[in-house]
Amino acid sequence: MDKAKNIDEYLGNVNPRFRAELERIRVLVKQLAPTAEETMSYNMPTLKYKGRPLVYFTASKKHMSFYPSVWAIEELKDKLTEYKTTEHAIQFTLEKPLPEALITELVLTHMRYIDADRQ
Repeated sequence: MDKAKNIDEYLGNVNPRFRAELERIRVLVKQLAPTAEETMSYNMPTLKYKGRPLVYFTASKKHMSFYPSVWAIEELKDKLTEYKTTEHAIQFTLEKPLPEALITELVLTHMRYIDADRQ
């Protein structure tokens, strides 16, 4: 995939099977953080809150990934046991998508850390 200049361009290059799911996440995060700025960072769609990365999301060949922050993943690890996680990311598929309530909790947790100016 060529380097996308913005999120719309990135999504336009994503496998159409994954596009709607990533768009769902994008819309939900924008509802939770209406002032979030859309950008690209590390070649990934990124939503920034108060000038800091709030979430990243990507599509790979067989799965998608959601990056809500190390802190949010650690705090909510008991709710993530059904997903493959790394220190920074949660991997999911169309067959096992991230529920809206879980995305909401992850995003609001990270927003709380940003509001507290955690570094």
